Amino acid sequence: MKIAITGARGLIGWHAAGRIHAQICAARFRGEPSPHTLVQIDHTIFADPTRLSAALEGVEAILHFAGVNRGEESVVERANPDIARVLVRGCEAVGVTPHIVYANSTHAASDTPYGRSKRIAGEVLAAFAPTYTDLVLPHIFGECARPNYNNVTATLIDKLWRGERPIINAGRVQLLHAGTAAQMAIDAALERSNEMLAPEGRDMTIAELHAKLEHFHALYVANIFPDLSDPFNLALFNSYRTGGYPAHYPRSLKVNTDPRGILFETAKGGNAAQSFLSTTLPEQKRGDHFHLELVERFLVVKGEALIRIRRILTDEVQEFAVSGERPVAIDMPPLHTHNIENRGEGEVITFFWSHRMFDPANPDTYADPV
Repeated sequence: MKIAITGARGLIGWHAAGRIHAQICAARFRGEPSPHTLVQIDHTIFADPTRLSAALEGVEAILHFAGVNRGEESVVERANPDIARVLVRGCEAVGVTPHIVYANSTHAASDTPYGRSKRIAGEVLAAFAPTYTDLVLPHIFGECARPNYNNVTATLIDKLWRGERPIINAGRVQLLHAGTAAQMAIDAALERSNEMLAPEGRDMTIAELHAKLEHFHALYVANIFPDLSDPFNLALFNSYRTGGYPAHYPRSLKVNTDPRGILFETAKGGNAAQSFLSTTLPEQKRGDHFHLELVERFLVVKGEALIRIRRILTDEVQEFAVSGERPVAIDMPPLHTHNIENRGEGEVITFFWSHRMFDPANPDTYADPV
């Protein structure tokens, strides 16, 4: 299926593109035909009718995440219906009538500029599309969300990593992970669901959210992983720890030295965790894959190596030179492909830790060169 994603650089759009990209990578690794063609549409393409028409040629489904949620009220009220109309005109220009999944908001029921804007945009899309999914979403959090940009979770995470104390208001939030919302949108497109979907998030006060994030932070800086058996806690912890990447990488370890040598702790806590060692010969490389949710730690205990990490669907690469002489932890952010290369003359020994045992039926590993 040819699937277009609008707002592909935004939080849910990037997560949705990442999940479709993962399916494409998995098929390629198995030597199978690609199940999808992914088209990413950002604001620069929306601004150019020729490029927009070319992007929409042959599209069978659109995941519409593009939108405006901040700014002057009059601008916000016009913006989302205008974006929807531009999208419809682009489809009409190339004669496609795709299924549309619209990322709506719980605010659409309110009589506010933003609420009216989202509601009218949905009406524009529903009037055009032969089949249409109205995906009404609560507060979305996730890896690589922008702090101080209408996302309380990302803002609280950023404050923790900066060592700043936020102002906590008395509100409540319904929290839904971006990956969950993205997968619902993908499934709705594949099934051509002609309905409204309104997933419920995890309800909590902002004070409770901050306390949970503070708990994660206190454990993590002490080199302790929390219990991640609850999928919500796993998603929130992954969002928290990704907020520290790359500024707070690598993670320093307490190394104890005496006449016998050195001793240090590699990882503590977690649940049903798995650890293993590997050797890598000179000029050899391991990895070149990413995960959607796996918590994975690399720790070189012998030799000299280079660890490279790239945010998927981008050219953003970070490099970390590591050595067994100065052990540090590198925890891989979800949706970031990574590898480790021996850059020394002898073998590299690497300790790996993951938060769960390997499941061949669900490896959560997608081949993608850094």
